[in-house]
Amino acid sequence: MTSALSISDLCKTYTNGHEALKGISLEVQTRDFFALLGPNGAGKSTIIGIISTLIGQSSGAVSVFGKNVATHVYETKLNFGVVPQEVNFSPFEKVADIVMTQAGYYGLPRSLASERTEKYLRKLGLWDKRDNRSRMLSGGMKRRLMIARALVHEPKLLILDEPTAGVDIELRRSMWDFLQEINQSGTTIILTTHYLEEAENLCRNIAIIDEGKIIENTSMKSLLGKLDSQTLVFDVRDELQSETFATIGLARSRFLDSHSFEVDIGKDENINDVFSHLEIKEVKVKGVRNKTNRLEQLFISRLKTPNNFPNTDKGETTLC
Repeated sequence: MTSALSISDLCKTYTNGHEALKGISLEVQTRDFFALLGPNGAGKSTIIGIISTLIGQSSGAVSVFGKNVATHVYETKLNFGVVPQEVNFSPFEKVADIVMTQAGYYGLPRSLASERTEKYLRKLGLWDKRDNRSRMLSGGMKRRLMIARALVHEPKLLILDEPTAGVDIELRRSMWDFLQEINQSGTTIILTTHYLEEAENLCRNIAIIDEGKIIENTSMKSLLGKLDSQTLVFDVRDELQSETFATIGLARSRFLDSHSFEVDIGKDENINDVFSHLEIKEVKVKGVRNKTNRLEQLFISRLKTPNNFPNTDKGETTLC
């Protein structure tokens, strides 16, 4: 099966001498939900810029569904849609017109463009705003409008560059549901995000880029399996005092408040042993959750210290 995206030994050096990409190689399989993570200035937006032909590479090759983006510009652009970090449509244009205009760029007949516009504005909860000027939309609605615009020609590959930045939790969750729906229907999705909970919940495979190099490229399951330990927070039904908790004798545990405590669970330990111990001690557990996002722990551990993060003023710019 042809890969949705194939990147081979991709390099990019800006005119000021800054090496944004240093021999990146990456494969994203068809129908995958793929996370591309990294700190600011790591090279994520440069990769997206090269895929979409807004930036020229210094060397290497990028192919979308088997066609080189540099030599088959028209064909490859028909196959992907991009949702950029920043809002980049006219604030005075009407919502429906923004999507209709995008459909026209891809040569859709007006009747089909109208049908698709309604389809995606409805799916993204914007149909009742279709005659509003886009400047009247909230930040979250503008994000959804950019997704509708990117999907109107129904690309096989959707690239999302920080799609939920600044979006409230409820709206973010509804966008997750929508993205999972279109992925399950066959659309390959590449996601860059700083919300690591988002990547862990949505993505099956992941690459981490730092200072222009891929430092991790594996499945989400394999990456999370590298955690040496995790801290779980247990919420209990009945009130618990610190003195009483001390008598429970649970290894590597800490009392938090009258209804919760945390326990460190090693990689090779079984959480069921903790539940068995608590049952013997007649402690009724109401709920369990991770204290911190597991992917965040790994992400931080794989990167250098903050003082060694690349300077975002060296030449790489955010794409609009």
